[in-house]
Amino acid sequence: MDYNYPLRIDWNTEEIVTVMAFYAAVEKAYEVGISRTDLMAAYRSFKEIVPSMSEEKKIFKEFKEVSGYESYDVIKSAKESSDTEKIKGKQR
Repeated sequence: MDYNYPLRIDWNTEEIVTVMAFYAAVEKAYEVGISRTDLMAAYRSFKEIVPSMSEEKKIFKEFKEVSGYESYDVIKSAKESSDTEKIKGKQR
């Protein structure tokens, strides 16, 4: 995809890489599917950078605006699935 990821200027390089890995995991969920384990690991790392629910919602919204991918939906699906399931995002 050719768009700019929503990032924050106060994040260091390691934090940016972590958040971008989460975005890539969400993209993978929509494009080919991703294991629940991999998606949740990326999400847990993302939450270390963005612990606030309000900031998470804001970032998810910004990401959806540029990518068309709904992070909330795939995370919700992953939380409701077993560890062995593959998570696949559904385009609306």
